[in-house]
Amino acid sequence: MARYTSIPILKTITGKQYYKDVIYPDIPRTDSDLYVITTYEDRFDLLANQFYQSPSLWWIIAAANPEYYGSMYAPLGTQIRIPANVAGVVNNFNVINQ
Repeated sequence: MARYTSIPILKTITGKQYYKDVIYPDIPRTDSDLYVITTYEDRFDLLANQFYQSPSLWWIIAAANPEYYGSMYAPLGTQIRIPANVAGVVNNFNVINQ
């Protein structure tokens, strides 16, 4: 999976590979963030593809809406935040997870 390519692999004596824990950055609110009301079948990966042209950035929308942690969906008719500063968020992610 491509999102794990930059995550270091920790190895054990048994030879099994384990990925290092991934830490997601806090995403502060900005005036340029977008807010959308979810409709039928809105998933974070589909929204990321629509707004960021990359479904692999779904985690940015998920991290910005922690009340829906552990799900790829927000309930129908819910307002969610779509962060605008994608490059800054990805940069923070890379710095934190070096």
